[in-house]
Amino acid sequence: MSVVSDGRASSRGQRLPRRERRAQLLEAAREVFVAQGYHAAAMDDIAEAAGVSKPVLYQHFPGKLELYLALLDQSSDALLAALDAALASTTDNKLRVSATVAAYFDFVDDPGGAFRLIFESDLTNEAAVRARVDRVNDSCAEALSRVIAEDTGLTAAEAMLLAAGLTGMAQTAARHWLRETGRIPKSEAARLVGSLGWRGISNFPLSHPPA
Repeated sequence: MSVVSDGRASSRGQRLPRRERRAQLLEAAREVFVAQGYHAAAMDDIAEAAGVSKPVLYQHFPGKLELYLALLDQSSDALLAALDAALASTTDNKLRVSATVAAYFDFVDDPGGAFRLIFESDLTNEAAVRARVDRVNDSCAEALSRVIAEDTGLTAAEAMLLAAGLTGMAQTAARHWLRETGRIPKSEAARLVGSLGWRGISNFPLSHPPA
């Protein structure tokens, strides 16, 4: 019996409900893919990390790519949910910008390293991976662009361009902060980047200014 790094005992031989088993396998796969990258990771490594046999792993995922894609979908859903929550957290646009930036900083600061699958994947030459990465980046920008278009009266294309710039700035700055972690507290780093974003977007007049 093996024990994985977080102290979970091997569940080899134990029967789990399908949903719980799938969640366990995805968690183990994330650890392996983040640590080793797609190309260096092996299904043997993932099965060992999950404490299951390879046949059990293949019952849920027919191959390494399918497992990676499922994990990428999971990570993308988590980022989109965090961004949607940030945008819905307030109707004050300055605070919305700050919350959006903070959501990216929190996402990259998660110890599981899920952000690396989206922003630093070593498999972006694979069409299915590239499509998912593009889709989550576009979806994040689209969520923000709807707010921008509604509040400024800009066209959908103009709002999308600005939103792509803001979300791109937030994720790039957050990743830079993580590499330089400890030099600037996360809350202060997010505040600085949020201030930069707000100074730009606030120059566009409101389509419905307050009376």
